[in-house]
Formats: sequence, structure tokens, C-alpha cells
Amino acid sequence: MTDPRCERLAEVIVGYSTAVNSGEKVLIEATDVPPEFTTTLIRRVRAAGGLPFVTTKQNIVLRELFLNSDEEQMRFIGEYELYRMKAMNVYIGVRGWENASEMSDVPTDTMKMVQKLWTNPVHLQHRVRHTRWVVMRFPTPSMAQAAGMSTTAFEDFFFRTCTMDYARMARECEALKQLMERTDKVKIVGPGTELEFSIKGIPVVPCVGHRNLPDGEIFTAPVRDSVHGVITFNTPTIYNGITFENIKLEFEKGRIVSASAGPKTKELNEILDSDEGARYVGEFSLGINPFILHPMKDTLFDEKISGSLHLTPGNAYDAADNGNRSQVHWDMTLIQRPEFGGGEIFFDGECIRRDGLFVPEELQGLNPDRLAAQAE
Repeated sequence: MTDPRCERLAEVIVGYSTAVNSGEKVLIEATDVPPEFTTTLIRRVRAAGGLPFVTTKQNIVLRELFLNSDEEQMRFIGEYELYRMKAMNVYIGVRGWENASEMSDVPTDTMKMVQKLWTNPVHLQHRVRHTRWVVMRFPTPSMAQAAGMSTTAFEDFFFRTCTMDYARMARECEALKQLMERTDKVKIVGPGTELEFSIKGIPVVPCVGHRNLPDGEIFTAPVRDSVHGVITFNTPTIYNGITFENIKLEFEKGRIVSASAGPKTKELNEILDSDEGARYVGEFSLGINPFILHPMKDTLFDEKISGSLHLTPGNAYDAADNGNRSQVHWDMTLIQRPEFGGGEIFFDGECIRRDGLFVPEELQGLNPDRLAAQAE
């Protein structure tokens, strides 16, 4: 029997996040996901009048494919995947993982080839721009372990977080959106961090359940050459299967001129040297999900942590475009709540968030005590 929480999650995905309409072609791409949930999505899409198409994948199989592919083969795979994606109106990506480090021994050059010939053309250049889409995780024991939780407790957390009242979150975001649209100078301070940049003229986008589940952030981008200073991230992050901790970036005129990550400094700089745009920032965002409070080495969750911000070396999204282009898009998260060292964010000289809590009265509905209560 299907878990009723899965039925509710599928309802959110199809009815709210992607709002599937009659006759629309819907690609369901399920990676390391139980078939019971995939079949639940199929039924829900069909009930909405959509036409479901399905691909199931496994990370352990993808690893073997990557290790045994050359450029000609990967280009063909990318062309095939792009041809199919162009036929779709809606994309639903459900991604579990049994081992978050499955790709850790795939050479960096190979992963760059995969991104250049497959991932970027299919997803960044077409799916993001030309379909209605949502990307989400599916809970696994491995994720629960990374979060330091029992499997049962993690599943309860996951379903509660992914099926909260995102429409209400959207309404609470409006005042922050308007403030960011009026803002020129941003300053971030905290342990190992003193960073300044401009967001003047860059669009502001609230993320409230339409593109990610779980969701809860509001993003823009720095003016490309305006970033100056230093930032130290206190949240572990996994990129290409490699875990990085204590990343420190120094900027001059928008460019990362120094980057360190302890014993992984070499690997960090190899990624930042992927292309010119990888050393510039393509996104700046504030995390606001009241139920996500601790990192779990999964960007889809960690970038939404209440009281956090993230800065993204690499490609800018079209929706908040500062002109930066790169095959890299790497969200790096800094949590500013007191138990993580605290910190402040200033907009045009006014402190708008201190130690993870919004200060202006019109923004306090986004603080976790109020937003969580409203979400019940």
C-alpha cells in the first residue's frame, strides 16, 4: 500500500509545483527512487490530463557510464536527451541517493565533459528555460544518516517540509522581494566574512515550491564585477561527489582571486578553473524554510536553511541574470544563526537580518517561529 504521505507529495508536485494541464507531455525522471513513488506520480499526472513519460536511473549505473564514456559518446547522449527534453512541456526530477559520494572517484575532467555535453545543454540551457519544472529529493536511509537522524524521523521531517503551505510562504515573501528590488548595496559580515556587492537592477525571484521541493529562498544576483571582500562558508558542500568544508573565497572586482578549502583546496580550484565564469558569482540568495535548520550535505536542502544565505560561483539564472556564464553553478551556504557563529546582512546600510532573524517589522513574518506556525 502506498504511503499516504507520498500521495500528498505527488498532489503538491503535479497540482501546485508544476500545475500540469490536460494534454501536456510530462517527463518524470526518477533516480534511485522506489518504483511505488514513480507509479504514484504517473497516476497523478494522468488524473490531471497530462501524458506521463518516464526515465528511471541509478547513480551507481551512471558512475559506470561516465567512467566508460568518451567525448563522442557523451555528445550523442546529450543530443538524445536534449531531443527528448525539447518535446516536453513539464519536467519532474525526483532524485534519491544511496551514496552521496558515488561520483567521488570519477575524474574531474570526465565530470566536466558530462556537464558540458549533457547536463548543461539539456538542463541549464533548455529544461530551465523552456519547461515548467520541479526538482526534488526522495528520502533514503543515506540521507537520514547525513542529516544525523533516524530513517523514520527523517521521513517525517522530509514530508512535512515538502508539503508545507508554500502559497502562504509566497505571500510572506512579497515584502522582502520589494525591499531587495529597491536595494543597491549589500554587505555581509560574520566570522571570517566581510563581503560587499551591488544587486541594483537585478531581478529578484522568490522560490516558494514551484521549482524545488523542499523550497524556501529568495534569490537575485550581484552585479558581476561588484563583489569585493572575503566570505567563509560554514556548511559542508558536495560537488561532483567530493565533500568540501570551510571554503573561503576572496574577491576583487567580482572575481575570486583566492580560494581555499583545507585539504581540498586543489580540487576546489580545479572546479573554479573550469572556465572564466566559474570565478564570478551568478546568484545570491537568502534561505527561509522554517523546518530546515541544520546542514545535511545536500544542496537542495542546505540552501533553504532558515537564517542562511548562499553565494553561487558560476552560471546565473535567466530569471535574475547578471550576464555571468559558466558550466559551473555551485551554491555555497553560510548559516548565520547564533549556534553557527552569527552574522549580519545590511541593505544600503540598514541591518535587515541579524543572527539569522529578520529585523524590520514588515519582514518578521519570515522568521522561523512565525512562518512555521503559519505553516501548520
